[in-house]
Amino acid sequence: QVQLVESGGGLVQAGGSLRLSCAASGRTFSSYAVGWFRQAPGKEREFVAAISWNGGSTRYTNSVKGRFTISRDNAKNTVYLQMNSLKPEDTAVYLCAADSFLGATVNMYSYWGQGTQVTVSS
Repeated sequence: QVQLVESGGGLVQAGGSLRLSCAASGRTFSSYAVGWFRQAPGKEREFVAAISWNGGSTRYTNSVKGRFTISRDNAKNTVYLQMNSLKPEDTAVYLCAADSFLGATVNMYSYWGQGTQVTVSS
C-alpha cells in the first residue's frame, strides 16, 4: 500500500513557476513509477508527466515539454513537478499516482493522491 499527498499548488501569474511535491508513505515507494495528472473543471483527467522507479526514464505530454520537469528523491519518498512558464491553460487540480510501471494513462495507476489546485491567472 502507498499513500500519496500532494502539496505546492497555489495561485500564480502567467509566466510564473510552481513546484509540486508528491510525498509518499510506504517502504516500497522507491520501487514504483509515479505519474502526474491534471483535471480541469468539466474535463477528463489527463496525463502530464511520469517518472520510472529510479528516475532513469521520464515522459511528458507534448503541451508541457520544455516547461515542466519531473524528478524524484527516493530517500525522501518524494516526487516533484517543477512547472515553469505557466499558462492559464495549465489551471487544474494536479494529482500524483503510483504503480509498478511507468505509463501515461489513468488506468495504469492504482494509487492516487487527493490533488492540489493550481491556478494560473492571465
